[in-house]
Amino acid sequence: MTRNGQAATIPDDAILTPSARELLQDLEASGAKAIAAAASAPAVKAASETLAPPAKKLNSKSPKSELEAFFNSPYANSLKEQICEMGHRLWKRAYVDGNGGNMAIRVGEDIALCTPTLVSKGSLKPSDMCLVDFEGNQLCGTKKRTSEILMHLQMMKKQPKAFATCHCHPPYATAFAVAGIAPPTCMLPEYEVFCSVGVAPYRTPGSPDMGKLVADLTDEYNTILMANHGVVTWSHNNIEEAYWRMEIIEAYCRTIVVAGQLGKPINTFTGPQMKELLNIKQSLGFVDPRIGMKECELCDSGEWRPGATSPTTESGSPSIGLDPEAEAAVKAITDQILAQMK
Repeated sequence: MTRNGQAATIPDDAILTPSARELLQDLEASGAKAIAAAASAPAVKAASETLAPPAKKLNSKSPKSELEAFFNSPYANSLKEQICEMGHRLWKRAYVDGNGGNMAIRVGEDIALCTPTLVSKGSLKPSDMCLVDFEGNQLCGTKKRTSEILMHLQMMKKQPKAFATCHCHPPYATAFAVAGIAPPTCMLPEYEVFCSVGVAPYRTPGSPDMGKLVADLTDEYNTILMANHGVVTWSHNNIEEAYWRMEIIEAYCRTIVVAGQLGKPINTFTGPQMKELLNIKQSLGFVDPRIGMKECELCDSGEWRPGATSPTTESGSPSIGLDPEAEAAVKAITDQILAQMK
C-alpha cells in the first residue's frame, strides 16, 4: 500500500523485511516523515530467519488450491524474501551481470521455489518468484521460471540434502572455471571448511546434459565450477549459506591469484593441520571427497600452484620441460630454412 502511495498504518509488531526497511528509508530521505517514522520500528524477524514450514508436506500432485495457498503463505514469502536478499547481494558484489544468475529452494517432496528468467538479481521482488516441480513445469507465479532451473532440480534429485542452490558468475572463480581447473588447496581455513570444489565439463547452459554433469558431483562437492560458464553451490541449511560459498570461493580465488604475483612460494597447511580442518568440516555436515584420506594425501593440489618456482639445473639455468620430438622438428625446419637462405 505504501509503495502504491496509499495511506498505511504500520503496527508496532510488524515484520519489516530488508526490502521494506529500504523502502521506508528511501521515503524518509525524500521527506515522507509520517511514514518514515515507522522505519525505526524494531524488526521482529529478519528475512534470513525462516518461519516454520507447514505441517503438511506438498508435492507436485497436490491440489492447485493447496499449491497456491502455500505459494502465498508466510513461510513461502519468507523464503522469497531471502532469495531476493541474496540476489541483491550477488548484484552488488558484481557476481552477476545482465539478468544472469539463478537460485532455487526445495520446499516439498518434488517442488521448489526459484528465480524468474530475464530479471536482474539486483531488482528481484518476492512477487517475481516461481514455483516449479522437479521436471521443470511451472506450478505458480506470474513470471516465467529461470531457463537454468533443470540444473538446480537435477542437483536436488541427485543430492537429497540439497535444500538451496545458487548459481552466478563471480569473476575470479569463473576464471578458474574457464581454465577448467579447481583452485589449489591447503591455503586458507575458511575455504577448506566451507567449500569443496569440483569441476564439471562445459555443456550448453540450461541443457539436461549440463544439469546431469553438475548433479553427478554433488555427493562429494558443494561448490562446482562449470567450465566456461560460472559457479553453482548448494547448502543443506539455507540459501544464505549457498550464497556464502560464493563469497568464500571468490575471495579465495582472488587471494591466491594476487599471492601468485608476489614472486614467493606459497605457504600451505601440513597434513595434520588439514586433517583438523576436515574434522571441523565433517562435524558441520559438509561433504568433501578428502574426508577419510590419509594425512599425506590431503594437500596434493592439482594443476595450478601460485608462486611456485621453476626447478633449476646445476648451472642455475631454468630447466624447462620441452617435448623432444617437437624440439627435433623445430631444429629440422630451422636447418632447412638456413640452408635455403645460404
